[in-house]
Amino acid sequence: MLERDYQPKLIEKLEAMFPGCLILKNDTSYLQGIPDLSIFYGKHWAMLEVKAGAKSRVQVNQPYYVELTNSMSFAAFIYPENEEEVLDALREAFQGV
Repeated sequence: MLERDYQPKLIEKLEAMFPGCLILKNDTSYLQGIPDLSIFYGKHWAMLEVKAGAKSRVQVNQPYYVELTNSMSFAAFIYPENEEEVLDALREAFQGV
């Protein structure tokens, strides 16, 4: 599966999990390495870097921005193999909304 095929399916899942959330696709040409998606839900926000698979190539600044934004709120690399784990952690982070 390609990332461009996985990402829309993931967005649909996120919208179903968090009704009324706002999901933005970030412009990586503006800030190289910034995670692909920003999710806003109630008073909470998160960022997800979408990959096609566990062995997908990680770009130069991606680990830095995932770690930085995770320290501020919630951020993670997500791909089909770890999707359930990441979505469970995201649900927990958004708990109480």
